[in-house]
Amino acid sequence: MLPWSRQKARAWHDAQPWICGCNFLPSSAVNFLDMWHKDSFDRDTISRELGWAAALGFNAVRVNLHSLIWEHDRAGLLARVEWFLEAALAQGIRTVLCLFDDCGFGGAEPVYEAQPDPSHGVHNSRAVASPGRATVMDREAWPMLQRYVSDVLMQFRADERILFWDLYNEPGNRMIFSAEGFDHFDEALMPHSLALMIAAFDWARGVGPTQPLTVGAWMTPQVGSDEVPFQSEIDRRAVELSDIVTFHAYCNASSAARFIDHLEAHGRPIFCTEWMARPIDSRIEDQLPLFRNRGVGCFQWGFVKGRTQTHLPWPEALVVQHGGHADRRIWFHDILHTDGAPYDPTETALIRKLTGASYPATID
Repeated sequence: MLPWSRQKARAWHDAQPWICGCNFLPSSAVNFLDMWHKDSFDRDTISRELGWAAALGFNAVRVNLHSLIWEHDRAGLLARVEWFLEAALAQGIRTVLCLFDDCGFGGAEPVYEAQPDPSHGVHNSRAVASPGRATVMDREAWPMLQRYVSDVLMQFRADERILFWDLYNEPGNRMIFSAEGFDHFDEALMPHSLALMIAAFDWARGVGPTQPLTVGAWMTPQVGSDEVPFQSEIDRRAVELSDIVTFHAYCNASSAARFIDHLEAHGRPIFCTEWMARPIDSRIEDQLPLFRNRGVGCFQWGFVKGRTQTHLPWPEALVVQHGGHADRRIWFHDILHTDGAPYDPTETALIRKLTGASYPATID
């Protein structure tokens, strides 16, 4: 089945407010499998932190599911998703659900059990892929993945609490983080990720959701390069198959503007579903006004400093590749402490200004 027409996508977009939000993972969870597991689903922390998001004027959050939870506890997962959607909507927040993710930065394949504590000093040290990189490469496991996609979408296919479906986060991402730096998973992952992404679009369109479908383009040129962005086969196919165009922009504002210029040629609504990393000059102070002025919806990475340790920098060599300096005194992602106090009050003041938040300046 084909993507929505440009006219349908623009009509959908015209009915939305400017979308501004964050990628949401409660500070008590070390990864998304931890977030959704029946033994660690932390309603109190989720409710509190969604309230803080609303107080800043955020009107959407992007959150990853995990196929292992569905495989072992289908009814429980669907009930917890239902609870989350309602808790978010009660704060005026709609949800973007992401079904697959290749960002297994912790290096281990996911397991359905209590998740380990974070590795000291390492950014996103226990991040696990969904369904797991090895499972992506195992075609015999794909019928189960099809059932997962079809079932979750069928449950919420006409649910207005869901803004759109992000089917696959960073397909083909092979990075592994450690205290020593970063390495890469088997390069043979890439064609399997591409094939699974294409299949996921087919499976999702077979359900016929009323919300748009997308996968974000994420492979950007080297810093200082004038190369056309998003030219990998995975990125090109992601944009071609999507109802709305989404992308990631861990870069400075001028590069982000260039990426938007490039993507506007597709004639579809544009959302930046990951951005904001201070040490590589992806900053709220200039990038958020850019998104507002260009009418680009946006979801920054990180919200409350927590067990993912994403306030710490990427491995130093990776930061340098992105034109930055891995200064551990400066938070990489995240904008609030665990008591709700802002890391940088000028950032949260600007967010409130641009979102038109009418809440008190102090977050309770």
